[in-house]
Amino acid sequence: MNRRAILAALPAFALLVCAACTSSPGAPRAGSEVVPPSAVVEFSVLYGQNCAGCHGANGEGGAAIALANPVFLAIADDTVIRRTAATGVPGTSMPAFAQSAGGMLTEKQIESLVRGIRSWAKPDALGIQIPPSYLAQGPGDPQRGADAYRTYCSSCHGPNGGGGSKASSIVDGSFLALVSDQLLRTIVIAGRPELGAPDWRGNVEGRPMSAQEISDVVAWLSSQRPTLPGRPYPIASTNPVNGGSR
Repeated sequence: MNRRAILAALPAFALLVCAACTSSPGAPRAGSEVVPPSAVVEFSVLYGQNCAGCHGANGEGGAAIALANPVFLAIADDTVIRRTAATGVPGTSMPAFAQSAGGMLTEKQIESLVRGIRSWAKPDALGIQIPPSYLAQGPGDPQRGADAYRTYCSSCHGPNGGGGSKASSIVDGSFLALVSDQLLRTIVIAGRPELGAPDWRGNVEGRPMSAQEISDVVAWLSSQRPTLPGRPYPIASTNPVNGGSR
């Protein structure tokens, strides 16, 4: 075979070699490359892996509040959602997810979560009604809060908050130890529709709670929070055997 024939045959030979490589056992298939966790930016994947366990599929609520609740999305802006997702809420069950705060997600991934959660908003859901602000505009008063609780909450949660025929206790020490005052305020305003709990408009027909009444109820609930959660008994007690302390 002369040189010209050899050169002409080389492209065909190269194609045969490539075909053999791609069809050989153990060769990676097209599209089978592993995507690094930090490169995943699809909202449905990020939400499913990091949020759905507590907030439910599609933000419908679970152990934690429903993020797709239109009232919640009406009071919590992008800054609130971003900050909570990134840095969590210290002292509660909400962890930090951003790498800058010790979590696993990049800033780009946090932004994907913010945009995705915000996409669930329904701007017309509240009509002309304006909900109380996400943040309290002033301190609440526990004594006034006790009165507001009896008016708006006791029919479901019982006269002292310890539970009733329609809802569970909201003064349980373990519950209060795991939630912040801000989350209590958010729940009072937005409700827990997935659990049948109304928002700030639905506790008493035709009488929505005022911003001050919400702050007062939160102050009353906060006053029920135990100083040392998880320790129902005194640290020191008398030992009947030796008469000493333990």
